[in-house]
Amino acid sequence: MAIQLDKSTQRIAAIDWLRGFVMILMALDHTSWFFNEHRIFADSVLLYETGNLFAADQFLTRWITHICAPTFVFLAGTAIAVSHIQRREQGMSQSVIDRELLMRGAFIALLDLCIFSLVSGKILLQVLYAIGISMMLMVPLQRLGIRVVFFLAISILVGGEVLLMAWWQPGGEVPLWLALTFAPVFSETHSVLYPALPWLAIMMLGWVFGERLMSKQPGLWSIQHLLMVSGLSALTLFVVIRSIDGYGNMFMYLEGDTLVQWLHISKYPPSLAYTLVELGLMAIILAVMIRVEPIIGIRNNGFVLVYGQTALFFYLAHFCILEILKPFIEQGGLLQTYLITLLVLVILYPVCRMYRTFKWNYPQSLLRFL
Repeated sequence: MAIQLDKSTQRIAAIDWLRGFVMILMALDHTSWFFNEHRIFADSVLLYETGNLFAADQFLTRWITHICAPTFVFLAGTAIAVSHIQRREQGMSQSVIDRELLMRGAFIALLDLCIFSLVSGKILLQVLYAIGISMMLMVPLQRLGIRVVFFLAISILVGGEVLLMAWWQPGGEVPLWLALTFAPVFSETHSVLYPALPWLAIMMLGWVFGERLMSKQPGLWSIQHLLMVSGLSALTLFVVIRSIDGYGNMFMYLEGDTLVQWLHISKYPPSLAYTLVELGLMAIILAVMIRVEPIIGIRNNGFVLVYGQTALFFYLAHFCILEILKPFIEQGGLLQTYLITLLVLVILYPVCRMYRTFKWNYPQSLLRFL
């Protein structure tokens, strides 16, 4: 989520670039959902049938978008930390900061409960539910301090599958409390694609990173160094866990040594392997963006930057555009999918830019929640 301050507030362009980059990939994934006749959606033991063979181009088109949700959630945590520090420096009281975060979290969660559930005809809890609930929980959690939040996040990510192995039988009946916290559910009456706690843990890591980003303590690693080491370490652990082919893969075991099999990991719920590879790649990409920012400079109206600074609005608006296009375009292949994605991005750019200008001109309006 974008840092909720007006246009006079200093922003970190590389973070907006990264957010804009994953929004573009997200648009590709959702365009594929609408218009790709052979789209692959098998990122869970609940969705995958053993022995299925995937076309590499279709699989990789889906796989490259896996980075979107973890990055979106991680950067929401980063924005909470950065925004909190900047607002305190501006003299805003803690109670006002907490109230704003609670209201924003509730608003975002209700978008899934009210709008997307209404459109789908059943209760549908997706990424906005996970982000909204996690933002609300960050109000008390951030009082615990960096070390406690970091170790709680790691404990949830590492221990989540241990708990699921004891409480969850894939394909069996799932109690509501488990569906809302750890285990996904796909049914005719309700679907929970993003149980909250694993995504809360990712937001907590993002918050820790935001605190470190704003830290003025001497003797600390540079942000680029920290990101690169963390990213490479996460990718190394991914290889180890995936090769062990047991714990950490959320029941999505290897069926061969092909690249597709190695990358075929569980997003619903996020396995430890999935979290490691996506956050690892995210950290490396962000390190590179931070490195090139002073070299190439910042174009205030660059399309990636604009998308990154209007991420939630982009999320809602791109679904509207896809729904408008749906009656006029039949499903087809990958080339069509990529071309329609480009069309959606072209349409969205001026709309997002106008929205950004309006929001910055009225920083205290209700648009601060969007």
